[in-house]
Amino acid sequence: MNKIVIDPITRIEGHQKIEIMVDDGVVKDAKSSGMLFRGIELILQGRDPRDANRITQRICGVCPTAHSMASTLCLDDAFGVADRIPDNGRIMRNLILGSNYLQSHILHFYHLAALDYVDVTSVADYEGTDPELASVKDFIARGELGPFVPRYEGDYRLSKEQNRAAVAHYLQALHMRRKTHELLAVFGGKAPHNCSIVPGGVTEHPTVDKITSFLWRLNEIRDFVNNVYIPDVVMVASAYSDHFGVGKGCGNYLSYGVFDLEAAPSDLAKKKRLIMPGITSTDLKPRAVDPGKITEQLRHSWYDDSFTNRHPSKGETSPKYPKDEAYSWIKSPRYDGKPHEVGPLARTLVSYAQEAPAVKEAVDGLLGALSAGPEVLFSALGRHAARALETKLVADAMADWVLELKPGEPVFQDYDLPDEGSGVGMTGAPRGALGHWIQVKDGVISRYQAVVPTTWNASPRDDSDTPGPMEQAIIGTKVKDPDNPFEVVRIVRSFDPCLACSVHLVKPRRRSARKVAEL
Repeated sequence: MNKIVIDPITRIEGHQKIEIMVDDGVVKDAKSSGMLFRGIELILQGRDPRDANRITQRICGVCPTAHSMASTLCLDDAFGVADRIPDNGRIMRNLILGSNYLQSHILHFYHLAALDYVDVTSVADYEGTDPELASVKDFIARGELGPFVPRYEGDYRLSKEQNRAAVAHYLQALHMRRKTHELLAVFGGKAPHNCSIVPGGVTEHPTVDKITSFLWRLNEIRDFVNNVYIPDVVMVASAYSDHFGVGKGCGNYLSYGVFDLEAAPSDLAKKKRLIMPGITSTDLKPRAVDPGKITEQLRHSWYDDSFTNRHPSKGETSPKYPKDEAYSWIKSPRYDGKPHEVGPLARTLVSYAQEAPAVKEAVDGLLGALSAGPEVLFSALGRHAARALETKLVADAMADWVLELKPGEPVFQDYDLPDEGSGVGMTGAPRGALGHWIQVKDGVISRYQAVVPTTWNASPRDDSDTPGPMEQAIIGTKVKDPDNPFEVVRIVRSFDPCLACSVHLVKPRRRSARKVAEL
């Protein structure tokens, strides 16, 4: 049995360690570890409840908007205004969050994951006139290839022309990401941490100029998504079709839904959303999601076991380090006692199982292009494909929403601060299901808990020793070279992990049989 430790995994958000046991070239066991302590819940205790949606954005710089939304929905509920948000406020919230979705999904494919499949050195003998590709060629000639290297070297299958096009699109995607930040700032005030989303609605007012500015940028991004991003994903999927059988995971999928289409109470069963809430599995049968069945388990996390298996509304963040059997600062969320994958793939499958027209049309179109059935989606490449399709779905919806704004009409519903109360905010971050829970006592926050997407996906084993979704996706993977385990990091990156969000220290000295570090 060969032990391999990949620490840290790069081209993700935050600090993650993956430890695998390989026997005869196959991963027999895997452990996912979050290596930092978050503690935002403790920082919030004793503060004005309205501080929550400002502070929780600082959990992460990549997906702060989702935390702003979840926290604000939580406060809407606690303040009794969840079902009274004006249409302008609801729509602008969707546009701000949608802008972050576009940014995050484009970032993930091109700048975090695509380099696992694209050979940048194909530009070394480039003779064309594109100035950016010419610059990359010069960097290669001087041996200055950062940020493209160092990296694990995979089995590159794209043609030289395809590789060059992918590198050009990598560079183009940097400009598109800037556009998405500009898009967010039109109604959010600034990026990445918006200042517009607040309990009761938003602080921004729509004008004809702002609507025009937003739509002009959005249409440029939509053109990139339709004519560059989605074709690139199909190109990679066609070249690596055997990877549709790699990285399946736990086979359970959960979505809270995202993007409210009308003002509604916090109860998920009563919400009408663009992307639907629900549960499904590889049988693609739709099931309703019951938030009361969510717990966080702690046996293998560096937290006090006396608080294990609690619903988040009663959860505690009580660090305990060191602790026997623990190996991560990530907790282990479970739904009805079982691990569930969250994220674009889960959202797509949940909506597909419910036969949502736009999702079904997009998925069936992709499967037709690949001459494949739905089973190929349960994989690392399936996650990339679902993310690309979701980007188009959200961008197209935003083009309709922005034209529904009505200048001069209300954007905010006033409220009274309660001395006591509780609330829940459940939405979808780009990386998956996101929930915030609050309790207010004597006018200040007495308890706050956030259960985030990567807490679900990168969780360690639970109280029953069942591995988390990412751990299950890695187990069974074939590894050709223990010194170059690119197969494992491809699977990890397909989840688009955000460790800054999921961890709730760093152990400076470790001993391992073999350690491989991406720097």
